[in-house]
Amino acid sequence: MEQALVNGLVLGMNYALIALGLTMIFSLMNVLNFAHGQMYVLGGFITYYVCTSLGLPYFVAILASIAGLAVVGLVFELFLFRPVLQRSAREESSMLLAAGTATLLESLILLFFGEKQRGIPPVVSGVFEVGGAFIPASRALVFVIALASIIAFMLFMRYTRPGRALRAIAQDREVTALQGVNIQRYSALGFMIGAGLAGLAGSLLITVLSVNSGMGTSISVKAFIMVMLGGAGVIPGAIIGAFVLGLAEAFGYAFIPSSMTYLIIFVGLIVFLIIRPQGVMGKPWG
Repeated sequence: MEQALVNGLVLGMNYALIALGLTMIFSLMNVLNFAHGQMYVLGGFITYYVCTSLGLPYFVAILASIAGLAVVGLVFELFLFRPVLQRSAREESSMLLAAGTATLLESLILLFFGEKQRGIPPVVSGVFEVGGAFIPASRALVFVIALASIIAFMLFMRYTRPGRALRAIAQDREVTALQGVNIQRYSALGFMIGAGLAGLAGSLLITVLSVNSGMGTSISVKAFIMVMLGGAGVIPGAIIGAFVLGLAEAFGYAFIPSSMTYLIIFVGLIVFLIIRPQGVMGKPWG
């Protein structure tokens, strides 16, 4: 029981990074970024090759992953989503574009990195015992980095000028534009931050779980589950949804057959959405 709880908390902390990136892009642009899981995978591959092929330290690889995915997010926003959103008022257009970017990015990852599983050795060694549960030092490091990143993100959003501008855009885009805020500039910044968070999550989890070119879709599905549980576009809700999913996975894999875990999770999600379709912290009207 204790071990499953600890595993779920560690997993939930990393899932929170994925969910935060997705919910930020959605709240700013009202776009469901179906390529978010592929961005996570790309972040893992960048970390792997920076560490193994270039021989650079792991923390340098993390920075390279964040920067690389931020550039990918900027390219997506400037050259794909912005033109489509300016020329079409139909939500179907942005949804089809998002699905297309997911396929494009997954194909490029397969082309450049191949099909093999990739992973890097644990950055630190050793095991900690906490209340009868055993935590590998590598997982503890991942937990601490993820926690520090989430705290830094929340402080950035609350106390900095760009963070306040991003929150204002998420709350009311038109009114914020009337106040003189450059909507396009901050939308690009938000897309970069969202993609960078996915890259950070990929960098952290590659020390625990291997990545391959085909796992992006499953990661995207998990991200959407977290966002739906917490409430679409609500940052604290995304964190809640991440921990709920992480704990559900950990306890499911510990106490029931692994093949049944996600069946039960999806059934539970359906029942929850029937009762509360707006999520834990979402507003009833959307």
